[in-house]
Amino acid sequence: MGCVQSSETAQSLDLGVVHRGSSHSSGGRRIRKVWAEMAESEATERSIALLKESLQHLEETYEEGATHIFVVLGASGDLAKKKIYPTLWSLYRDGLIPKKTIFVGYARSKLTVDDIRNKAEPYLKVKDEEKEQVNNFFKMNHYVSGSYDKPEDFQQLNEEISKFELANHCNRLFYLALPPNVFQSSTSNIKAHCMAKKGWTRTIIEKPFGRDAESSAELSNHLSSMFKEEELYRIDHYLGKEMVQNLMALRFGNRIFGPTWNREHISCVMVSFKEPFGTQGRGGYFDNFGIIRDVMQNHLLQMLSLVAMEKPVSTVAEDIRDEKVKVLRCMPEVKLEDTVLGQYVGDPNGEGEAKEGYLDDPTVPKGSKTATYALATCYVNNERWEGVPFFLRCGKALNERKAEVRIQYRDVPGDIFHGESKRNELVIRVQPGEAVYIKMMSKTPGMSFDIEETELDLTYGSRYKGRKEKEDEWKKNNISFYPSQEGVSGKKIIGPSGKVWEKAKKRVRGTA
Repeated sequence: MGCVQSSETAQSLDLGVVHRGSSHSSGGRRIRKVWAEMAESEATERSIALLKESLQHLEETYEEGATHIFVVLGASGDLAKKKIYPTLWSLYRDGLIPKKTIFVGYARSKLTVDDIRNKAEPYLKVKDEEKEQVNNFFKMNHYVSGSYDKPEDFQQLNEEISKFELANHCNRLFYLALPPNVFQSSTSNIKAHCMAKKGWTRTIIEKPFGRDAESSAELSNHLSSMFKEEELYRIDHYLGKEMVQNLMALRFGNRIFGPTWNREHISCVMVSFKEPFGTQGRGGYFDNFGIIRDVMQNHLLQMLSLVAMEKPVSTVAEDIRDEKVKVLRCMPEVKLEDTVLGQYVGDPNGEGEAKEGYLDDPTVPKGSKTATYALATCYVNNERWEGVPFFLRCGKALNERKAEVRIQYRDVPGDIFHGESKRNELVIRVQPGEAVYIKMMSKTPGMSFDIEETELDLTYGSRYKGRKEKEDEWKKNNISFYPSQEGVSGKKIIGPSGKVWEKAKKRVRGTA
């Protein structure tokens, strides 16, 4: 396929900390530990101060003294306990949200705030000195039980929210951590019964946005009939990751990459997402969408568009999204012969979860053919990328946890090193251990002219120790969101357009 992987598993280097002049005394070790903790604390404080300063330069600031109500629909779910509540807690802890903010959870389950806390607490990473602060955080939380399709339940939710809206200006933000099949009913009820009377209303929707191009367009048409574009945010949380956004800085902030960022110099691009665990009891949800709709047509396609897009006129979110849409419009539908699908099975010699295959999960329908692994070859048919394969690869229950973009360059013409030269690679590692590194050839020490592969490595954990990522959904910093036309374009490329993936499901085979 025109791409030679110099190291498929690509064990990238994490630069360790070298301690010089180490002392053998325990007193010396304690002193160094204290200094390290102080340095990390100071770095964290500086990072928070910089974040607060940067928030003042966003396009829209919140009104002083206004009340903000953050409503989590699907508060009893996996996404809420693992991602949303931990993020809200860290924002609260670091003073990065408005002071007058109230959190309201909403779900079908009959729960209390204590139940929500018990489910989320293992993911909050609360330090001993933060226990009083986390108690104060949950005092600002409330919970309402109700269905997503009953107007009277949303009327009850509105009554609960109204109890806290005593200020002259009160804003409402609804975060839909819900399966797509209840998007329409829940948003219709929000529009009919829960819109803010004394401020703005915003609705955030998590991917996936429909199963295919048709259902995505149907959902987009429904949402556009309910809300203005500035009231609606379609989020792919991967776009908020530091290294994904750093793709733009690498490309357009460095002269050295620009001239080679094209089909004349680049052989292929590999975008990978690997998880070492299976469905973990979430098989009912996963089986309805599969790895293609859950990961490939969202996370991976978004990263591809950032790699392939042309330079936007500014860093304003709308200008970036315009360029990403242009890339997607240049991509033909993926063909069945350019795909590989698989489903993980148990390893009889493994330990723990490794012994269980996808079909061993009791929440997975019996005999399911849903893919848990997918590899697809995509092309961008424009002047810059004609003929360059973009490989999108994702899967569950694999050998490691990794998400990265690997850009492999062509062979050096006129080789004078007797075949020892390997292809250069630029690797942007999103997780774990954020890093950017370049695989390049260098002369080995000594009298001979032997060369070896080495790395220029920027590991964020070392260079930016103490820095923290914060997501701010209170402002119009919309780079992490995308409009309806971008979502529909993606579904036409990767999805069941022409029933390609539905045909492929019949050919899935178990793979160890």
